[in-house]
Amino acid sequence: MYHLLLKPLLFRLAPEKAHKTTVKLFKTLCAIPGVKSIFKGVYHYEHPNLRKELFGLTFDNPVGLAAGFDKDAEVIDEFSHLGFGFIEIGTVTPKGQPGNPQPRLFRLTEDEALINRMGFNNEGMEAALERLKNRKSKIILGGNIGKNKVTPNEQATDDYLLSFNKLHDYVDYFVVNVSSPNTPNLRELQEKEPLKQLLLTLQKANSEKAKSKPILLKIAPDLTNEQLDDIIEIAGEINLDGLIATNTTINRSGLQTSNENLEAIGNGGLSGKPLKNRSTEVIRYIHQQSGGSIPIIGVGGIHSAEDALEKFEAGASLVQLYTGFIYEGPSLIKQINQKLLRSQQAE
Repeated sequence: MYHLLLKPLLFRLAPEKAHKTTVKLFKTLCAIPGVKSIFKGVYHYEHPNLRKELFGLTFDNPVGLAAGFDKDAEVIDEFSHLGFGFIEIGTVTPKGQPGNPQPRLFRLTEDEALINRMGFNNEGMEAALERLKNRKSKIILGGNIGKNKVTPNEQATDDYLLSFNKLHDYVDYFVVNVSSPNTPNLRELQEKEPLKQLLLTLQKANSEKAKSKPILLKIAPDLTNEQLDDIIEIAGEINLDGLIATNTTINRSGLQTSNENLEAIGNGGLSGKPLKNRSTEVIRYIHQQSGGSIPIIGVGGIHSAEDALEKFEAGASLVQLYTGFIYEGPSLIKQINQKLLRSQQAE
């Protein structure tokens, strides 16, 4: 149904409009009695062997929705019926902000990819909080947090702390996003000393809570091995709960899309199939260099069950979908879980 009917219609719309239409359509459908049960019957795939214990949490299956799709926690309950094992909202910033000027989201259909320069557009932590207070599903939920565009890097920690404290009681784990290429100077926070201080500050705040929550770091695919070594060292020193590898890339090499079209699109983070190999390389490097001591959520270029299996084999404990979910539809979640279970049974 998705490939035959819904995708052709959505891909006729501008990407950002298609996204908003999808969210609105899905919310409308799920309000119809019986439709949620139909979605669950079609897309859910459950088996005890798919369950995963990580960060002190039990995931029903290891396939999640990456941050960026549900920035404002609008469709957690609805998307919980598609078979995801977990959902990550955000990136959430303390104050709502419009993000970068439109157009800012582009399809590269020849490459089965997207370029975005959204710029952390979201309604802010207060709006997210109100929705989280009213959510009904029990699906494991991650909160991806970032800084406001107008906040200088010297004060970035304050922004992360604000969202961390505000959302703490309503999410199951946190992701510190310092790797988006679309907020000016944000990636400078990935440098060793500022990153270490930011994470230590969050961990201190976490330790003062009645119940601490896992804190993960989302990293860019464009880091050098030396920079990855620094992150591995920091993660070990401060007992970071895990890493998400990877965010979008600024690399444009090897694309089928013409240089003329790429120049017309301009800056932004590239996601989708072209990111698959680099994301897997980063996962494998971290897993090997850390001796498997750092839990990794793998994301980037997963468009098939085989792509997901590559991430698991490289060292990922969980995976997330974003661009592959847009190009392949919700059946991809079930396909990955079925393939993973078959591979486990064959061992």
